[in-house]
Amino acid sequence: MPLRLFLGFRVLVDALHTELARQGHPDARPMHGFALQALGPDGATAAELGRRLGVSKQAAGKTVDALERLGYLERVTDAHDARRRVARRTERGVDLLRRSARIFDELRADWARTIGPGRLDELEDDLRRVTPADVWRIDVPGWFGAP
Repeated sequence: MPLRLFLGFRVLVDALHTELARQGHPDARPMHGFALQALGPDGATAAELGRRLGVSKQAAGKTVDALERLGYLERVTDAHDARRRVARRTERGVDLLRRSARIFDELRADWARTIGPGRLDELEDDLRRVTPADVWRIDVPGWFGAP
């Protein structure tokens, strides 16, 4: 069962990235989505991002470097503390997340057509019953292993 759950995750994520590439985001990787979500709307320092992702500050820093090179985030001086450098999503980063959400909706609709909308709803309900109520822990990359 764990392998089937993981394969379902992998099928969705691979399809997402194929479509993101077609829509102008060929360099986006799964870790990038996790990191951009973990930044939140107000941004975060590399240390904060590392804690949120469950990875080291150094690993988070490398991810921030990569996302900055790709134009998905920018580093700015914190308005409240000039010593802090905060990574914030750029419009390109926001676009990536928006497109990802729309694509996931389309992929869900594909699954509903394949197995039936009622069965998909039941599957999601069953997964809600066997998983914690605090549904989103963003530290998945750290749990899988350092990026």
